[in-house]
Amino acid sequence: KQGCEYKFYTEFQSHEPEFDYLKSLEIEEKINRIKWLKSNNNSLYMLTTNDKTIKLWKVCEKALKLVTENNLLDGDRAPPVDISRLRLPKLVPHENIIAAIPRKIYANAHAYHINSISVNSDGETYLSADDLRINLWNLGINNQSFNIVDIKPTNMEDLTEVITAAEFHPQSCNYFMYSSSKGTIKLCDMRESALCDQHAKQFEEPEDPGSKNFFSEIISSVSDVRFSSDGRYILSRDYLTLRVWDINMDRQPVRTISVHDYLKPKLCDLYENDCIFDKFECNFSGDGKHAMTGSYNNYFSIYDLASSENDVTLQADKNAFRAKRVQGPNGAKSKVGIPRNGRQGVRKEDIDVDNIDFNRKILHSSWHPKENTIAVAATNNLFIFTD
Repeated sequence: KQGCEYKFYTEFQSHEPEFDYLKSLEIEEKINRIKWLKSNNNSLYMLTTNDKTIKLWKVCEKALKLVTENNLLDGDRAPPVDISRLRLPKLVPHENIIAAIPRKIYANAHAYHINSISVNSDGETYLSADDLRINLWNLGINNQSFNIVDIKPTNMEDLTEVITAAEFHPQSCNYFMYSSSKGTIKLCDMRESALCDQHAKQFEEPEDPGSKNFFSEIISSVSDVRFSSDGRYILSRDYLTLRVWDINMDRQPVRTISVHDYLKPKLCDLYENDCIFDKFECNFSGDGKHAMTGSYNNYFSIYDLASSENDVTLQADKNAFRAKRVQGPNGAKSKVGIPRNGRQGVRKEDIDVDNIDFNRKILHSSWHPKENTIAVAATNNLFIFTD
């Protein structure tokens, strides 16, 4: 199988900077989340959101046409003297352009910053979550949403946790889950009640009292949760660990993976430079057999969930990337391959903790749903790794 080259398709401005005059709050144009919708034609549909506003975009190819004949003076041609000499204007194809059209704007539904959006398997609804509430939307209705989770206390001084991420079940449209800063994951069933404050299941690993310290509450906060493609397993990421849960067993995770074990002695420094609050994403592979998450120094790790012997840590680095690129057919350069075993890549025991650049970090990544291909965002670079 020949490797493919990814070429630029289009770009457009999704959000503009705004200012909330009532709250004296500046709303950045920065996009927090992008979710694709299933498409029935050649157009692409996606949901994008910044801190306050969600937009539904249609990206499609349009053919531009130009008028080639008319009745205006053209060189030596005289204007028509009677109706029989009138020319009918003719349109001919000129060029194709990629257009991005905002189909719906879903605004004014969140008082706090939106951290998650997730499209339901029914293809008609989606949820959006901020720190304290989760709303359910119909894709065709932009002026009304339904609040399905509300953890805001009557007195804000009693606030003990916030919502960090939320996602719909990939197959059952009535299930969704959300994680909290207390390290819990709650699975909710919308058939039980309209307001899902009472969860159906809760996934939480009890904290060891002997290891509790000043940073325990911060590092236990779940930054991201994902369902496997079959909906059987849940992948969760906190600051130091990656956990895999069986949806039918909420007693304990089926596997706990230490991602940042070597950073435990440096938690005080990480707290002072605010890195301890970084929110790392995690991903299942399309077949659910592997998991991926990022780290510092542009390291990211791929874990074989069946055997820890095949785990591998790689670095998204320009110099290393160029060194490993090889000439392909017709002079094309293939992408860096995903190693098959732990002997390739970077060994965790070889990582020099004292020389880690904490400004270079892999927070965002994505795994292709059907292929063994991953995309990794490192500052302003996007790296594609493929098998």
